[in-house]
Amino acid sequence: MANRYSTNYRMNRVLRDDRAALVVPIDHGLVWGRVPSLEEPVAVMKRFISEDITGFMVSTGIVKQSEVVLAKASTLARVLAIDAFWPTGAPDTGTGTLVASVEDAVRLGVDCVKLLLPWNVNDAEKVLYCRRIGTVVSEAAKWHMPVMVEPVFLAAPRTPEIIAAEMEVARIGYDLGADIIKITFPGPDATAKLCAELDIPIVVAGGPLSGDAQSTIDDIRNAIEAGAQGVVVGRKIWQRPPQEASDMMKEIAAITRKHFSRRW
Repeated sequence: MANRYSTNYRMNRVLRDDRAALVVPIDHGLVWGRVPSLEEPVAVMKRFISEDITGFMVSTGIVKQSEVVLAKASTLARVLAIDAFWPTGAPDTGTGTLVASVEDAVRLGVDCVKLLLPWNVNDAEKVLYCRRIGTVVSEAAKWHMPVMVEPVFLAAPRTPEIIAAEMEVARIGYDLGADIIKITFPGPDATAKLCAELDIPIVVAGGPLSGDAQSTIDDIRNAIEAGAQGVVVGRKIWQRPPQEASDMMKEIAAITRKHFSRRW
């Protein structure tokens, strides 16, 4: 399907036409602080930079500290998280805020900006999130900067009710003008439904470390076969022993090529 994304330089760096995106997120410190196995985020980046990935999800600080490293791997895309949320232990009373602007993202040379859309917050916070995302989408259009929106229920268990609710919030993100929706894997049927309903790319997040390596690999295969245009997987890989993580990454990379079909 040809559309406005086909000629967008940054969008085509984030989502290539020959494979599903395989993005390694290392931006967790913005929300979670000092995450186990991510105490040295640039060191984690260096571990995976030689793997068959397509990019990283980063914070402003990581961009600044990894400029030389990434200059030597210029084919890798960077998605910049530009907001944060506190406190995650009490999301209904927490406050989200922008920590970087679209202009900052352009100046730093990244390829996409990413914002959370938490929905287990009070009504006033929902209004602020919608206003914030709408403003960022408007500003990003001036710079041809793609906007990724992530619907999420912070600190909530992955129950069928939460998964269904995230699907509803994904539609809100779409209507706010997101270019890409990032959503924690809701299962193959729900992924296929979301891809069919929204005419923008869907990428699937891995979420926290859980299960064995094979279950993660199977979920990623199912997501891509269902139409997801990429996966954003971090803790499920880099919190495992280094050799296991490397072996997983190779298998996942093969899946992103073998099972991918472009939908946008």
